[in-house]
Amino acid sequence: MGTVTTGDGTTIFYKDWGPRGGQPVVFHHGWPLSADDWDNQMLFFLAQGYRVIAHDRRGHGRSTQTPAGHDMDTYAADVIALAEALDLRGAFHIGHSTGGGEVARYVARAERGRVAKAVLVGAVPPLMLKTESNPGGLPIEVFDGFREGVATNRAQFFIDVPSGPFYGFNRPGAKVSQGLIDNWWRQAMMGAANAHYECVKAFSETDFTEDLKQIDVPVLVAHGTDDQVVPYEDSAPLSVGLLKNGTLKSYEGFPHGMLSTNPDVLNPDILAFLKS
Repeated sequence: MGTVTTGDGTTIFYKDWGPRGGQPVVFHHGWPLSADDWDNQMLFFLAQGYRVIAHDRRGHGRSTQTPAGHDMDTYAADVIALAEALDLRGAFHIGHSTGGGEVARYVARAERGRVAKAVLVGAVPPLMLKTESNPGGLPIEVFDGFREGVATNRAQFFIDVPSGPFYGFNRPGAKVSQGLIDNWWRQAMMGAANAHYECVKAFSETDFTEDLKQIDVPVLVAHGTDDQVVPYEDSAPLSVGLLKNGTLKSYEGFPHGMLSTNPDVLNPDILAFLKS
């Protein structure tokens, strides 16, 4: 574990496990979580001989609770600083949800040779918000509800989200894991309320269309068809259509948090893509 200091003095916390000569796999977490959300995948890929790295986004987890910079441009700049500090080259970048947006923006701007492949899982690109050009998006009232939940009773809101739509535990017959719910809450409450509040705008209103068009490395877009947080039809298929070298893999009935509910399926599929 270590830290990197960015140009504006922000301290970014990261985990870095495995052989320094191993090919790096970098994980980008979703809102409002931390690097800990990737523990399952980090252990899996570590066992495969990779060097595995995950960071806490600014304002999240153990990174600095900054007064500003809660936008995708700054998030991507922080990843650039991390990649330079650790001299990561030929890396695989895997992002979930908001982290998928961070990956898209970073990979589009990364120095040539830094990135070998990317994976977007349940990711927010191309654009979540409903607009004239994105009629299938979610109305602004949905995201206003997120902001209200953070501002009025964040502790309860961060129980309600994982207990319901995030992991699909609100579906009939769902096998509920109290441990996943508690760990989601633990990670979320470590972060700063202002960062969580402002990040809602970042993940919902950022248009990644041009980022996706610029990416020329192979990208796997993996998405559950029962994703209640980032609806499938307005995300994964549209992203693949914008990528130069994109592959779509759909998971019938899987929820937004499928990396945690179905790692036995997702981990081997991601590994196969990275090795292909």
